[in-house]
Amino acid sequence: MSTAKKEYKRVTVKSLVEMKQNGERISMLTAYDYSMAKIVDAANVDVILVGDSASNVMAGHETTLPITLDQMIYHASSVIKAARRALVVVDIPFGRYQSDSKEALRSAIRIMKESGAHAVKVEGGEEIKESVKRIIQAGIPVMGHLGLTPQSIYKFGTYTVRAKEEAEAEKLKKDAKMLEKYGCFGIVLEKIPANLAQEVAESVTIPVIGIGAGGGVDGQVLVVHDLLGMTHEFNPRFLRRYMNLYDEMGKAIARYVDDVKSRDFPSSEESY
Repeated sequence: MSTAKKEYKRVTVKSLVEMKQNGERISMLTAYDYSMAKIVDAANVDVILVGDSASNVMAGHETTLPITLDQMIYHASSVIKAARRALVVVDIPFGRYQSDSKEALRSAIRIMKESGAHAVKVEGGEEIKESVKRIIQAGIPVMGHLGLTPQSIYKFGTYTVRAKEEAEAEKLKKDAKMLEKYGCFGIVLEKIPANLAQEVAESVTIPVIGIGAGGGVDGQVLVVHDLLGMTHEFNPRFLRRYMNLYDEMGKAIARYVDDVKSRDFPSSEESY
């Protein structure tokens, strides 16, 4: 398989399939606001996920469940304004697609029309197939999400690795093939055994993006606040921190406070 890297001025769902075919790994990061998205996009990240993880990192909720559709649209519209290259994918929040496929389509249409997003993402397999089919039939690109699905955390009761047992692993493989069959352009696999994730990635023609799913998939996704070390309570095995901004930002702000208190800031050069 070729590892030649093609330059993309604008990443599309077609681009991601080409990347998989060419053996090029796909980079994906979250962003929830204009300033962060501008930095992420300029770094040539392929996919920006406006994740419902905004519920945790932006709003301080314990789970992803409380975030609303209006809030997701707000975050997505902010990100879209900054994205010049990346494909922007937006999570449909909990409660807006699980039980009613018509409601799922209405939610997806609102996200696309009101934010300008390029695609939506949903969690689950067989249970949400009617919603997936209806959204895709309307011409809206859909990314699936299997394995640990945070919107179902109260069903699981834990954030531990999923699909370690044969029955769950078989269901996951079946669900992945189903999502491909109905037209999903990609799948996120979260926190499952690496050998299972690789098997799924090799069994489908669409890109498989992993988070805590090993290196045998077609790409990786992380929450940008975790990658930059802005959060410090969250320490899963799969997380690689590339900076420690929590400490660095704290030191910078503390210096500012000291300078204000000591009347060092603003100086005469910083005054009009």
